[in-house]
Amino acid sequence: MDLKLNDKTALVTAATAGIGLEIARALAVEGAHVSVTGRNQAKLDAAVREIRDSGGAHVRGILADVANAEGAKTLLKAQDRVDILVNNLGVYESKPFEDVTDADWHAYLEVNVLSGVRLARAYFPKMLARNWGRIIFISSESSLTIPGDMIHYATTKTAQLSVARGLANLTRGTNVTVNSVLPGPTRSEGIVEFMRSVAKDPAAPVAQIEAEFFATQRPASLIQRMIEPEEIASLVAYLSSPRSAATNGAALRAEGGLVTTIA
Repeated sequence: MDLKLNDKTALVTAATAGIGLEIARALAVEGAHVSVTGRNQAKLDAAVREIRDSGGAHVRGILADVANAEGAKTLLKAQDRVDILVNNLGVYESKPFEDVTDADWHAYLEVNVLSGVRLARAYFPKMLARNWGRIIFISSESSLTIPGDMIHYATTKTAQLSVARGLANLTRGTNVTVNSVLPGPTRSEGIVEFMRSVAKDPAAPVAQIEAEFFATQRPASLIQRMIEPEEIASLVAYLSSPRSAATNGAALRAEGGLVTTIA
């Protein structure tokens, strides 16, 4: 299926690995002109090469830490126009609620919420003026099923849903859409370390740790495995397309059945 992205400009934050890299790859292969952000020049260059080697002809890297206001300013100077904004940047950890400090809370809100808010604030009005645009927040199933050891993280992911829905309400009668995607546990650079942090035996083989994680930490999962980044990227690519025009203000689940409610 042609997603009709050849004339579109896309920006994917935190796109040097994992979900972000695969989203950028999918959009570039579909013909979009894609900019990816990262904090490490070597990783950024490697991601750009990898996307180009996959057939994404129009891709460039922008060195900017969009987790803070100064990094956002750097990015906005480098990228004035964006048709498709994918707010993928996010951090997570397992930590008992009583050990989460005020500084932790502020840091999680800064990275997971404000990073996307700043970029949406800059690009959203221009999308409305052009009467076309897509903003997609990469949230999490944790926004709906709050893990007891990740309450601070989950709170930021729920906040993303509110921001996305609120912006969608401002698009009434236009060709701009704002949606959220809710992945479940997805294979990424730091996921093995995360699973080890909650495993009975952190030194066990990775396959054993993954099986234990789903049996004890995410038993509601219907697929009982890690989601592959490409599986999230394919949904995001569709949402970025003109073909998804009727999907707006939605929180789309791609979490392997972890969320047990049907609404």
